Amino acid sequence: MRRLFISLQIPEIIVTIIPVIALVLAAFWLAAQFIAPAPPREMVIAAATKGSPYYEAARRYRDSLAESGVTLKILETKGSIENLALIKDPHSQVVAAFLQGGLSNSRDAPDIRSIGRVFYEPVWVFYRGTTKIEKLAELTGKRVLIGPAGSATAALATRLLNASGVTADSSTLITKELPDYVAALDSGQADAGVLVLAPEARTIKRLLDSPNIHLMNMIQADAYVQRFPFLQKLNLKEGVVDFSRDIPPTDTQMLATTTALVIREDLHPALANLLTQAAISIHGRPEIDANGESPIFQRAGIFPSSDDQEFLLSSEAARVYKNGPPFLQRYLPFWLATGLDRLSVLLLPMIGILLPAVRIIPALYAWRIRRRIIYWYHALKKVEAELGSHSNPSELLGPLREVDRIEEAVNRLPIPVAFANQLYDLRGHIHVVRRRLTALRSPSVHQSSGPVDPSGAAVSNQAGPVADRGIG
Repeated sequence: MRRLFISLQIPEIIVTIIPVIALVLAAFWLAAQFIAPAPPREMVIAAATKGSPYYEAARRYRDSLAESGVTLKILETKGSIENLALIKDPHSQVVAAFLQGGLSNSRDAPDIRSIGRVFYEPVWVFYRGTTKIEKLAELTGKRVLIGPAGSATAALATRLLNASGVTADSSTLITKELPDYVAALDSGQADAGVLVLAPEARTIKRLLDSPNIHLMNMIQADAYVQRFPFLQKLNLKEGVVDFSRDIPPTDTQMLATTTALVIREDLHPALANLLTQAAISIHGRPEIDANGESPIFQRAGIFPSSDDQEFLLSSEAARVYKNGPPFLQRYLPFWLATGLDRLSVLLLPMIGILLPAVRIIPALYAWRIRRRIIYWYHALKKVEAELGSHSNPSELLGPLREVDRIEEAVNRLPIPVAFANQLYDLRGHIHVVRRRLTALRSPSVHQSSGPVDPSGAAVSNQAGPVADRGIG
């Protein structure tokens, strides 16, 4: 019996489940087409020379990403101009870079996305002489240092000076390396100079220490900020550089750009997300030295900033700024969380197909079993339907043999125990049809001797009407 049950179950289960499995696999294959590839394990960022703010920030990013198993390679460059060329070059391996504000924007580089602004780059304007200068327009006709040729400093200086009417036609614009500014201004080779450097830079300290060189108080700073969205106004408070010597001697208004951390639009979303997390972690923490002092223009909470006026913010960066790290990355290692997140796409077919299939399979299996019983019900009903077409009792031998054939087939029908009640109902109904056929074949016996039992034998009339209590 057990062997018979197993022989029944295995074919039925296979026939029932295979179409469902095929449908589920097809759904999984379709969903797999939308799974993003695994993120690469390394990326390249364009910074600047060692010791520069760009390089130091990249080095801190490298340490942060290494904790997640991602290798960040730092490419030393000459600065923002080279960084921009590299990240725009589709054949370059650079996928992230630091760019000085005002150098480019989404119109010029539509495939670049911003992770955010990460620190200030103050614009210093120094001049020599005793006559106070408070506007860039007052540099007309003078010799002005604008930075190294082809540098981002020279590009920004030229842009601001031209907007103020100070052009190469009306003034002398001198390209020179930044460390040479001090000697050029001290010796009288230049009347003024524009620099973009951190307050801690050695050149800035030397210029602030020189008694013949003065820092311009830009009284039109607010107007420049309104015209150029990449600029911000900074206030250098009196004495903040050196309390004892009162440097600067008065509150001084300055301009500053902000450094943009940018990526290529096609950078893997997981890496863009991870780089944003690193930027928030590194630039958002307080920077306090051993004396309890912080950088002059650095305050925790200012950077990184998602307010980028030049480049579109990366969608991944926007999600991190708004919601923090992805849910899985809060509790799992980066690679494990990323893998599970990619596989979550497969939940759609699991929920949409597999769960309903679990409910359909039992019903489909039950239908296949009942179909076997129904098949023989159809055969039995066909025999019963033809009874009226036989007028001669001898013609009923064929239907009786058909009933015998049906009964023999039903007796060999492999049916699980759960469906045994339906099997026994069918057997009872077979006996009902046989009894009717037997009665029709022996009408004389039926009339003289009363009803017949299921075997066809006459039943005594002594039982009276009770003899009709048989099945059917």
